[in-house]
Amino acid sequence: MTLLTVFSDRETHLKALFLKSQAGDTAAYATCLSELSLLLRGFLRKRLASLPDEVEDLVQEVLLAIHNQRHTFDAAQPLTAWAHGIARFKLVDFFRRRGVQGQHVDIDDVEADLSFESQPAEDAKRDVMTLLDDLPEKQREAIHWVKIEGLSIAEAADKTGQSQSSIKVGIHRGLKALADRMRGVA
Repeated sequence: MTLLTVFSDRETHLKALFLKSQAGDTAAYATCLSELSLLLRGFLRKRLASLPDEVEDLVQEVLLAIHNQRHTFDAAQPLTAWAHGIARFKLVDFFRRRGVQGQHVDIDDVEADLSFESQPAEDAKRDVMTLLDDLPEKQREAIHWVKIEGLSIAEAADKTGQSQSSIKVGIHRGLKALADRMRGVA
């Protein structure tokens, strides 16, 4: 599989998710934003190497701009190029706010920038999944379906066969147990 095929497949997949979200599919929208955030994080991390603590805030700012400007997306154009354009503008705004002058924002090699997968994000996901494995099944399922997969409480209840209140309690207790474990309390 060539690099161009990977980019093309990613573009097709993300664009399909985004177009479904434009038609009201909230699950597709959540998935699209999640996958876009990985691409954006890599793009911004490369450009903010000297300011790594700013990357996550800027990713969120770009995602918010994508959300607010989603009505401007032209379905005849590539989604990743549109998202990349928004990210570039937000990056320039960021540098202006910080008073950074002479900072060059390279707009070439779009495919390489947007293909950079965030290894720390993958490591964090693996670590969270390992922590989740230690939780009781009901708590693990509740957190997985609502917090990771983005289902509503009602959808998670239907999926697991638990009541909605059991899902809420499972999430609350599971997150508390995870927080305690991460702080070294448990």
